[in-house]
Amino acid sequence: MNAELVFVGTELLLGEILNTNAQYLSQQLAQLGVDVYHQVVVGDNAERLRAVLQQALGRADVVIACGGLGPTDDDLTREVAAAVTGRPLQLDQGLVRDLEAWFAVRGRRMTENNRRQCMVPAGATVLPNDRGTAPGLIIPAEGGKAVVLLPGPPGELQPMFAHHVVPYLTARNGGRPLRLVTRTLRFVGIGESALADRLKDLLAGQSDPTLATYAKTGEVHLRLATRAAGQEEGLARIAPVEAEIRARLGRYLYGVDDEDLAAVVGRLLTERGLTVATAESCTGVLVAKRITDVAGSSAYFRMAFVTYAAEAKVQFLGVPEALIAAHGVVSEPVARAMAQGALGRAGVDVAVATTGVAGPGGGTPETPVGTVCFGLAARGAGALSPGVWAETVRLYGDREEVRERAAVHALALVRRYLLGLLP
Repeated sequence: MNAELVFVGTELLLGEILNTNAQYLSQQLAQLGVDVYHQVVVGDNAERLRAVLQQALGRADVVIACGGLGPTDDDLTREVAAAVTGRPLQLDQGLVRDLEAWFAVRGRRMTENNRRQCMVPAGATVLPNDRGTAPGLIIPAEGGKAVVLLPGPPGELQPMFAHHVVPYLTARNGGRPLRLVTRTLRFVGIGESALADRLKDLLAGQSDPTLATYAKTGEVHLRLATRAAGQEEGLARIAPVEAEIRARLGRYLYGVDDEDLAAVVGRLLTERGLTVATAESCTGVLVAKRITDVAGSSAYFRMAFVTYAAEAKVQFLGVPEALIAAHGVVSEPVARAMAQGALGRAGVDVAVATTGVAGPGGGTPETPVGTVCFGLAARGAGALSPGVWAETVRLYGDREEVRERAAVHALALVRRYLLGLLP
């Protein structure tokens, strides 16, 4: 079974509100084993809405339309859907009584225009709305198809979908449909094109499970997907392909599904009983923020030095003025010195530093915008060696993107050290 989603409202087209219903419904339908091939947003215009619904019914088994069920003149979805399915509207006296009671409980009088929300297409099933005044509808259409109408506010739509539409779709789809089971592998330190090149034979020959790459800020995610009766069955089908990917790209794979890079770094620090500090220039405090966003990070994070100006690097981290004069603040020698200063002054086991040109100005031919130098200093513990490392990376994007990518790279550098992957 496949469904098409139609979202009604000029405010959506103007970008005045975020269409969170699209994400919610797509996720829920995937879990039910219902394919979604098209989503359409249309304004509050009867003719355009009519054309969209007719097109959707021509290519989907179920059309789910959201919004436009209110009492005002621009709420047209109910009327247009009734016309498209060829079912006349009839006043449902039971809904009128329920709506009058809804207003009475709240000490308000129901106005005449609210009666529009009690008009039901002949043969339609009414979906109760426990959070608002607009009931939903399931309207039969030709060829065994159906149009499902849901209210626009997410607080009304979500419980109505969960309580009434899910049972309807489950029964319609055979009672126990195949659900979409996914596994997302998260990589850092390798670009999307390089990852795809290393997996080109798997990507070219994919059938079940399917593979798809997604470029994220400083990361690459690879989604493996299959359809199965349950999570365990699906993951078992995915496992052989995942094992092959891990064999090829394991050094770049830091987590799966919802695992966050900062959380993975925190877990590695905890397992090794180590502490960390940051010394940041171009990233402000982004690296420290990502680390401390993780619950329980106080067990391993000690402090952050935000030394934006050159004199701050000298005063708080002990970076020699002569070093800055000789190499410039955006340089590997300064990044090393920043990391060493943070290591000693914070009394931690590992310290990571960033210094760079985030832009839009400040670049030179030698250090163009996007140049970021990273430093890492470590005391060494167990199998991990003491030492100081530095590397330079050219990052692309606007100022915010450069800073975000730099923060990700700094965390990845710490991860590489903790895994013994630094040369």
